[in-house]
Amino acid sequence: MDDLLSEFLTETTESLTELDGQMVQFEQDPSDTGILGNIFRLVHTIKGTCGFLGLPRLESVAHAGENVLGKFRDGVLEVTPEAVTLILKCLDRIRELLDELEATSAEPEGSDQEIIDELNAMASGEAAAPPAVDAAPAETDTGGDASANEFGAPVAAELLAEVEAATAGGITAATDEQMATENAEESADGATPPANEFGAPVAAELLEEVMEAESQGVKAASSSQMDAEMEAERSKEEAAKPPAPEAKVPAKAKSTAAAKKDDKGPKEASVAASTIRVHVEVLEDLMTMVSELVLTRNQLNQMVRGHDDSEFTVPLQRLSHITSDLQEGVMKTRMQPIGNAWAKLPRIVRDLAVESGKKIELKMIGAETELDRQVLDLIKDPLTHMVRNSADHGLELPADRAAAGKQELGTVKLSAYHEGGHIIIEIADDGRGLNTDRIVQKILDNGLATESEIEDMTDQQIHMHVFKAGFSTAEKVTSVSGRGVGMDVVRTNIEKIGGTVELNSIEGKGSTFLIKIPLTLAIVSALVVECSGERFAIPQISVLELVRASGESENMIEMINESPVLRLRNRLLPLVHLHDLLKLGEKKDTEEELFIVVTQVGAYSFGIIVDRVFDTEEIVVKPVAPILRDIPYYSGNTILGDGSVIMILDPNGIAGSTGDMGKGKSDADADADAVGHAEETSTLLIFRAGGDELKAVPLALVARLEEVDMESTEQSHGTYVVQYRGHLMPLIPFDTSHEWKEEGRQPILVFTDRDRSMGLVVDEIVDIVEDRLKIELSVAQESLIGSAIIDGKATDIIDAGYFLTQAFSDWFGDNDGAFGTGESVHGSKRVLLVDDSPFFRNLLRPVLSVAGYDVTTVESASAALHMRESGAVFDVIISDIEMPDMDGFEFAEAVRSGGPWTSVPMVALSSHATEQDFERGRQVGFSEYVAKFDRDALVLTLADTISALTPPAES
Repeated sequence: MDDLLSEFLTETTESLTELDGQMVQFEQDPSDTGILGNIFRLVHTIKGTCGFLGLPRLESVAHAGENVLGKFRDGVLEVTPEAVTLILKCLDRIRELLDELEATSAEPEGSDQEIIDELNAMASGEAAAPPAVDAAPAETDTGGDASANEFGAPVAAELLAEVEAATAGGITAATDEQMATENAEESADGATPPANEFGAPVAAELLEEVMEAESQGVKAASSSQMDAEMEAERSKEEAAKPPAPEAKVPAKAKSTAAAKKDDKGPKEASVAASTIRVHVEVLEDLMTMVSELVLTRNQLNQMVRGHDDSEFTVPLQRLSHITSDLQEGVMKTRMQPIGNAWAKLPRIVRDLAVESGKKIELKMIGAETELDRQVLDLIKDPLTHMVRNSADHGLELPADRAAAGKQELGTVKLSAYHEGGHIIIEIADDGRGLNTDRIVQKILDNGLATESEIEDMTDQQIHMHVFKAGFSTAEKVTSVSGRGVGMDVVRTNIEKIGGTVELNSIEGKGSTFLIKIPLTLAIVSALVVECSGERFAIPQISVLELVRASGESENMIEMINESPVLRLRNRLLPLVHLHDLLKLGEKKDTEEELFIVVTQVGAYSFGIIVDRVFDTEEIVVKPVAPILRDIPYYSGNTILGDGSVIMILDPNGIAGSTGDMGKGKSDADADADAVGHAEETSTLLIFRAGGDELKAVPLALVARLEEVDMESTEQSHGTYVVQYRGHLMPLIPFDTSHEWKEEGRQPILVFTDRDRSMGLVVDEIVDIVEDRLKIELSVAQESLIGSAIIDGKATDIIDAGYFLTQAFSDWFGDNDGAFGTGESVHGSKRVLLVDDSPFFRNLLRPVLSVAGYDVTTVESASAALHMRESGAVFDVIISDIEMPDMDGFEFAEAVRSGGPWTSVPMVALSSHATEQDFERGRQVGFSEYVAKFDRDALVLTLADTISALTPPAES
């Protein structure tokens, strides 16, 4: 296949994907002339290019579709679901022809007269008639574009003019001018059509073909000649239709639009010149070479490790930094927005709604979230299946929804966001939810569990059986779901790339699938461990913490039901011994010191017992050898810096080996067990800044500990900044009198929330400890919450929120004030904080603790309701409003519907509250409504709420 045809296929395929989504949008809002103009332009470009390349079948189909779109544009034809379906059918036919063209490098033989007749009938306002076998295309429909010969000459001449303009340095500007001429009438609605995305790059590549065409007698037409030809063609179409209504935009407006477009020429030329297309194989080869460079870097670092005085130390540090920057740069070239995988979903959901008679709205949030192209390709099919399943299997028919008191319009919400080194994808619907009783019956019928085992399961564990092969509770089989042959494949494919999938469902409310996948599969950070003399790598993204256990330490390994467990912070952590799992050599004496790698898979945590822990290292992931692929405990292998080849452990596979303990308590149940422990501890980072006094901050708030080379810092508007992961990060000193170093390395604490980061400059990082956080003294300094005894020493607890607002005044919204000293309320009241954001949970917890409350936090409304069922007692409930699965309003309704929490006061938190939200909050049971960023107001509101409690809650 030559480069010309390859480029055409690539760009046309992209255009068709864009057209699918835009046609769905246009159907929902036919008055949007901007979308219609873009649709018409894309189809017109496809038609014109097909004519130039001598592809008559494709050209004829595209031209017939263009005629219908022209009638939409002129207001002659009403936009109906039937008309939109026919245009989508036309796009599908073009796609089919492109597939055959790509496979054979030649346009396939055959006839498309049936669909052309349907389109022509639609364009003329008639019902589609049966195709006439001998009928030739009507002259009025094909105009001057029907024949490749008729279309080729002017287009070749037009492209020749573009190429000549390009030699003078203006490909895009020339293209824009020609597009302005060609679309002068098309822009009568006042919308300025976008620049021709196809013309500019192809024109440059077709120089040789165009020159050859010219030598064969095709002469370059002047601009006036081309205008005359296009006007003549336009006149033929105008003569065949009834008088058009008065123009929407006067001539003056059109000239102004044209002038504006001319003004944009240089800017658009700059954008076009700044991007190129690169074949995927080139990027893959580049990534492979970078991977080998990382391995070489690791080997060199291994050689000089332990020799700090080596003359190679400084050059190797420089090489290491350059390698890391190069690796990050190459990784960026592989990153693509997840919206690329979502592009076809609006069309799929639209077609499914038409077929099933449902009313479905697809909401897509976070389409700009980026992840590795390889990962993106692997999740496209699972995502498509799950969205189809939610729309077809989860949402009810309009009549059923109305009977259930819901809106007839069902919603499927697709969202994506970064969390740590993962991408989190949520597929949520507000449909019927899962029928737990039906699933239980299906489990029993299929022999997947006994009744006694089911009694010990939570609802979530029961629901997860829908991922079993052949499992389906659908009452009827449709074309897209109900056969029980999809969800198991979805889960398998996601786990193959190191991801996890969870399911939360509430009957009558809807279901939410939570997919957690790694950002990249090529180079990852891993923890190197040893067991029985063999080394292994564990992806660091799955590691929560390391625990040292021995016969004399407080962390002792116990046996429950013949399974090892570790009692860690009032929770039982199931364990698996790597030696027993992999059947390795000599086992270490249990009385000796062991290390436990606490690992997380989805919402499930467990520990892996190893003999030794080495260091973290960036490793290049190599695929598992075919002979080992049936072993679920390995996800790949890698080469260490010393040249050793080691296996990479797969936490997903190991999690299943924890046996019945794997069916143990969920996080919500564990939180319920922990209720009432006022002595709950927190992990704190101890440091010094602005003096010798010790200071502390909850470790969960700190994203990373970094050392910044002061020579790389810059100043912006009087603030020191540093380039950090592609963004400018402000550096805020703890003490305003801080003297900035001119050279050397400066330790900083990095705080990150979504796409913003701030670096807190400190003098020294001392330790990480776990202790009870109880404020003993209040202080007047606004950057401090108070003083506490941490690890036996007086320590100041900093107010992280104060420094965040110093960096970004709008970090928490419109209020940039910091939390004051806070006075302890009378008595120690129990507060439940429900918020899906770990950042805000960790930020608000110490603030409320300082005010004298015993605070318990949970990450979802479902987890909070689990605690209610287990008998947990609270004096006040604080709940976020914007939460997945079940939002704050639904949570309040569930609390007020009955049970022990019916009379517990509830305070709502929201980052963008409106008067309508206030009213709805009061209706569902919230007694107060506080802006999420206003911590002062939250403390005052809690104090008022507690004061009104009579009598206090019973234990």
